[in-house]
Amino acid sequence: MPEHPITSLPVVLATDHYETIRPVVRHLRKQTIREQLEIIIVGARGVSLGVARSELGEFGRVEVVEVESLFPIGPARAAGVRSCRSPLVFIGETHTYAHPTWAETLIRAHGSNAGIVPGFGNANPKTALSWAIFLLDYGQFFHLVPARESDVAPSHNGAFTREVLLSLGPALDHALTQGDRLTAALRAAGHRVYFEPQARIDHLNIARPAPWIEERFLHGRLIAGGRAERWPLHRRLVYFCGSPLIPGLLLLRRRKGLWLAWRSGQLPAGTIPALVAGVLISTVGEMVGYVLGAGLNSEPKMLEYELHKVRYASRGNSHA
Repeated sequence: MPEHPITSLPVVLATDHYETIRPVVRHLRKQTIREQLEIIIVGARGVSLGVARSELGEFGRVEVVEVESLFPIGPARAAGVRSCRSPLVFIGETHTYAHPTWAETLIRAHGSNAGIVPGFGNANPKTALSWAIFLLDYGQFFHLVPARESDVAPSHNGAFTREVLLSLGPALDHALTQGDRLTAALRAAGHRVYFEPQARIDHLNIARPAPWIEERFLHGRLIAGGRAERWPLHRRLVYFCGSPLIPGLLLLRRRKGLWLAWRSGQLPAGTIPALVAGVLISTVGEMVGYVLGAGLNSEPKMLEYELHKVRYASRGNSHA
């Protein structure tokens, strides 16, 4: 862990074009400590990102890191991490919008923890589909849930000690992809992750029906495919047969966030049925993933949703 106070926070943003992350940058410019932020933009070599330097002058440092490809996105994010100099690194997305005290609170809460997970709000809260996917992915980190140690380390939208990430070596490329590999790696090394809800960030979510269904299926398939890629057939079959238990486990783990969101009066009609449907679709994806693997086309399709989620959110009801 770092021996000296943390005075800067790099934000790693993998993107196909600056326009894709412009709303993210706009929110970062409102940070109370924006001069301590470092913006690390990761893009494909030979592609003009159109970086608007005039919008980045208030930050402490800006760097553009070139990689061969954004596909898969894990190695691209890892390249951004390796270029950072600060002891603490935040791995961002193209569709998360920080509240003004987000960075300041993350740095203050870091302490001796290997990672800090911020509190999440819903950036497009008017539809049941948006809330359902938000609660499934980030319900345990809902900003109304009390601060605590976390047994999950998300592969993005978290701040991690650079030393800990780099200690993973080449495995970092895979740890920063879809799934729970980063969680497993940090657990195996005995590292702690802390959830700090006061470090508020809002997440934009898919809210159009057809993309919503496909993303939920791909989400499940990629997680299962990543877990099972080196498993023998008999272990794959065991997990396939146990997949019907997944909906109950997922809903159990999200129960606190779901309850707090419901009690706060934020959930629109239809959220609970959409939540159940999302769990079932994701479970089907996992069952396919355990037997057939992640599939050749799953990750490219998921990358489209990852980079351009704003295209699939309902218009006129988000912070973007």
